[in-house]
Parts: sequence; C-alpha cells; structure tokens
Amino acid sequence: MLDLEQWIVRRDRVLVVGILNATPDSFFERSRAPSPSAAVERALRMVEDGADIIDVGGESSRPGSAPVPEEEETARVIPILEGIRRRTDVLLSVDTTKAAVAAEALRAGASMVNDISALRFDPEMAAVVADREAFVVLMHMQGTPGTMQADPVYEDVVSEVHTFLGKRIVAATSAGVRRDRIVIDPGIGFGKRLAHNLELLRNIERFTDLGPPVLVGASRKSFLGEILGLPVEERLEGTLAVHAVAVARGADLIRVHDIKEGRRAADAARRLRRHAA
Repeated sequence: MLDLEQWIVRRDRVLVVGILNATPDSFFERSRAPSPSAAVERALRMVEDGADIIDVGGESSRPGSAPVPEEEETARVIPILEGIRRRTDVLLSVDTTKAAVAAEALRAGASMVNDISALRFDPEMAAVVADREAFVVLMHMQGTPGTMQADPVYEDVVSEVHTFLGKRIVAATSAGVRRDRIVIDPGIGFGKRLAHNLELLRNIERFTDLGPPVLVGASRKSFLGEILGLPVEERLEGTLAVHAVAVARGADLIRVHDIKEGRRAADAARRLRRHAA
C-alpha cells in the first residue's frame, strides 16, 4: 500500500488518482460502474494499470448536477469501498462533501476525503477528517456544481484561487487537520471559463509555494471539448497533453479516467521538471 505520509515528504513520483463513479449521471459514461461488483473489478484493473489511489464518488459534480441524499450516496459508495479493500490494499479516497458519508467511507477502508468544497459545505467535515487523521483534498470551486458554470467571473483567477486555497489550508489546520495530510486542487472546470482554466494550468507552479502537494484533474473535461471541438469520448489526447504540462510545472497528483495512459504521461512529464534526474 502506498505510504502517502512518506510520499508527501519525498514527492518522488507523480501519483495517479483513478476516477471510479458510482453514479448514473457522471459526465463520462465509461467512468460509471453499473454495480458494486463491476466497480470493484474496474478498480482492480486500475491498480494493474498503475493507479496509486482510487477515488470513489457517489454524487456527480458535473455542471448543473443536483445533490444526492446522504443515505443514497452512502449506499452507493460503501459496498464498493468495502469490496475493493477486501481485494487489494490500494489507497482509497471518497469523493464527497458530506461528513456522514466521509465517516462511513473512512470506516470502510478509505484513507482520503476528496472534498470539492474544501470543507465548506458541511460544518462537520473538518472534524471527521481531523479525528480520523485522514488525508484530504481541498479544492477551489466558485459556487456549487449546480451553479458554478452560470457566470464565473474573476479579476485575477490565479491570485484568487491561490488566496482561497491558502485560507482553506489555515481553516483546515485550525480545525485540527494535520498539515501533512492536506492536498490542494485549483479546481479545473469548477466555476471557470476556458480562459480561467488555461491561466491556472499555465501557472501551476504558483500553487506549489503553498506547501501541500498539488492535484490537477482535467480528465476529458468540457474545456478540452472547447479547444478541440470533440465530444468527451475523444478527449484522451487533450487530457494527456494538459496533464503532462501540469506535471512538468509542478503538479504532484493527476486525477484521471484513463489510468495506463495517464501513468505513462505523468512519468515522462516529471522528467521535464527542472533539476529532474
């Protein structure tokens, strides 16, 4: 099993986070698992293909999506997490903004909470993460999934996202979350127009000065469709290009649908960093 605590100190490889959706409405149809058993088998293939972390989500965060009741979200993710844990010791993450879902997921074998609200939507989330000494991804998002793409506006998107993440790190640690358990994510595609996404990706190195590892998740997102004029099924090459640039500029983790290709791109791109061996 990946020792994430030691990796945070070493940063000796780029981690590939595999996306596993237990939802009927995630934007990329091939990422949806029709049953818990199918999800477990998909997770095992992800591990074989080079995933370091499997991120299981039971509520879609695509633009315009509506919240899922806590009970339903829990029922979607827990059997999958338990099934994966019985078969492999890969590090597991739960993609949720709900403290109760996170608590059940951590009991079921997850070690990380990927919170797109950066601990803002549920006042109990920080305590759950702190009490369990879980790892947590703090992501920037303007608005909510239901509203975020209505009219996102920034004066300086890089500075504003940087400031937001810095404040969320302080809020998390003030609530008892260990600093060495935090990962930050600028939130590509979450309340951003094409120009905002591109500006963030051009300046990934700016976020490294905050200290925690930086995660970038651009896999098959709609801004790539704008650039390429292609549907979600045909955005693999664009995804690889964007993630390679992000890694070369300092990203420590990439969150992807296509594990084998993402693993190879990340390993190659890391060698392009300054002073890389």
